[in-house]
Amino acid sequence: MKILTLNINSIRAHVESFIDILRGGEYDVILVQELKVENASFPHSLFDEYGYNIKVFGQKSYNGVAIFSKYSIEDVVRGLPNFPDENSRFIECVIDGRVRIINVYMPNGDTIDSPKFPYKLKWMNAFTDYISQYLNSEEPVIIGGDFNVALSDMDVWNPRNYVGIAIAAPQAREIMQSWLDAGWVDAWRKLHPDTIDYTWYGYRGHDTVGNKQGLRLDYFLCNHAASSLITNCEIDMSPRLADKPTDHCGLMIALK
Repeated sequence: MKILTLNINSIRAHVESFIDILRGGEYDVILVQELKVENASFPHSLFDEYGYNIKVFGQKSYNGVAIFSKYSIEDVVRGLPNFPDENSRFIECVIDGRVRIINVYMPNGDTIDSPKFPYKLKWMNAFTDYISQYLNSEEPVIIGGDFNVALSDMDVWNPRNYVGIAIAAPQAREIMQSWLDAGWVDAWRKLHPDTIDYTWYGYRGHDTVGNKQGLRLDYFLCNHAASSLITNCEIDMSPRLADKPTDHCGLMIALK
């Protein structure tokens, strides 16, 4: 099974490049974040011919997550269960009766002085509590998406530029690191322990991709049962290199 996670930065604005991914048929499951469209306006008809089941948790103009799957999608949960939230950032399901997927678009938080930053930390702390039930489950559980955290300075092209910025704030990093310390496996880092590479490249600046001016913000975290199934995890540059690109690369994980 090959799973892709991708922050699309508006499904309508970047629908052509997204359809290219569907048409290619390489991925069995695709986790999408930042749809920027509410459920009623989601363009299902554009995707009908590509053979994916689709579950959506949308929001007008902001946020929104969706799961595309060639297999069945069951036991769908929309919204982080232990955190009342007006924002659509979380969708969970079971794929093909054999792997539980949690697709997240975690809060950005802006800067550490912003009123958005405490919300980011509260959301992440609630997420910590929620996922604890799955770490030692016999069921394979994979958390994928845009975490909006650059976990270490290895994941930031120029750390000095991000002092005081929420995605690199020590408080956010500490929460995420606690997940790994508990036993969740950062799939890409497990396979690329010393590699410096990124999943996000901004639009501002001259050739941010070519100059490697990016951040690693997108992850797959696996519980013990899922980590034993990993055969590969790679960054897919094609969404960022499309004619009208999102600002994120895709991240792929392959399971045996």
